[in-house]
Amino acid sequence: MENALAATPRSIPLAHSTAADWFDILLIVGILTGIAAITYHTLQGGIFDPVLRAATRADWAQVLLKPSVLWVAMGTLLLAFRTWLWWRYRPYAPATMDNAPSLTVIIPAYNEGAMVAQSIDSVAGASYPRDRLEIFVIDDGSHDDTWQHILAAARRYPDLVTPLRFSANRGKRAALETGFRQARGEIVVTIDSDSVIEPQTLLAIAGPFRHRRIGAVAGKVAAHNRNAGIIPRMLHVRFVLSFDMLRAAQSTYGTVYCTPGALSAYRTSVVRDVLHEWLNQTFMGVPCTFGEDRALTNLILTRGYDSVYQRPAVVHTIVPTTYSKLCKMYLRWDRSYVREEFRFLSHVVWSRPWRARLISLFDTTITNLRYPVSYLSLALLVLLIASDPMALIRVIVVIGVMSAFYMLYYLRSERSLDFVYGILYSYFAFFALFWIFPYAVATVRARSWMTR
Repeated sequence: MENALAATPRSIPLAHSTAADWFDILLIVGILTGIAAITYHTLQGGIFDPVLRAATRADWAQVLLKPSVLWVAMGTLLLAFRTWLWWRYRPYAPATMDNAPSLTVIIPAYNEGAMVAQSIDSVAGASYPRDRLEIFVIDDGSHDDTWQHILAAARRYPDLVTPLRFSANRGKRAALETGFRQARGEIVVTIDSDSVIEPQTLLAIAGPFRHRRIGAVAGKVAAHNRNAGIIPRMLHVRFVLSFDMLRAAQSTYGTVYCTPGALSAYRTSVVRDVLHEWLNQTFMGVPCTFGEDRALTNLILTRGYDSVYQRPAVVHTIVPTTYSKLCKMYLRWDRSYVREEFRFLSHVVWSRPWRARLISLFDTTITNLRYPVSYLSLALLVLLIASDPMALIRVIVVIGVMSAFYMLYYLRSERSLDFVYGILYSYFAFFALFWIFPYAVATVRARSWMTR
């Protein structure tokens, strides 16, 4: 897999390049071998033998086990298909200083403090024609010194930065709306105020818009504070696997499900076309306050435009460092996921071209089945442990083996020993985060950001 600036030619000594090529080949062979092994053992049933033997004594266990076996088989097929799409993915050529379109960058901020200055500096210092760039920074009624940092940045870049301020907190959608309505650029880029971009990011994210069918572009998200603790390290690996790999696969059929708030770009005319519907979105009678990124992506897809992923457009964002803040972030994400998944399956997917429609239905159906199957399987595990305590040991071993296999994908993206934290995250998610999704479903009408 290409690195973060894949579109930029790399100067690598021949010996180093040859070693990297061989390492890449070994990773590919490992991934293919792993998929083949999972497929074989799933079809032969060997992977389930210990559980099957334990389950033969209980009819209820058989009822729970059969759907789990079927889902694992379908999930393996989906993994193989996603892997193929992931290998096929290629980033778009970046824009150049000569042909770059006019661009408006919008940075909404709320109680961000000095971090907003770093975000503005990274945009102002990026490679992009100054006569085709403008930056709107909107203070959404902050109570700290955020506004002072925004004003100081506006003084540093008077030809680029326009500071705007709400007298009271009105929410991220309102802040983005202000930027969308005032934008003069052909393309609008949204960046979270706790995030910084790399120098080539703006040119990279503008590149795909040469194609008129593209209405939204997702950037690559990495953890800015990955060295701040074990949770940020785990999240960085998860971001690479969950966001980079999946969005690369989705991009091959023009249907990236969510363009992230940390870094996304949109065709301005398309955003204005859906702006009223986006601002007034409700779910089960309640106005929607978060999940604005996927909501906007869904609306753009329904207008017949594609959403794609641009790996060379890199943003580094602050991620939670404590368990409580991580749970709040995941609760917000999962509530948004439930809401927007209903909309995607009931409206969005049917507006897509037939190829993208079939792939999306296959992908989302199997993906969403993991929730009932995984929680049924968890119930099965708890009941089996009572009669066979070794069942827990087997599960722990399987989690370790499967997470180690997934780390091959990470290593092909980033040559880093941080893959160890990815294995650790698998155990962390299984034992400490399993409750979040069902709780998010039960509280899906909640409106609070919790982390703002």
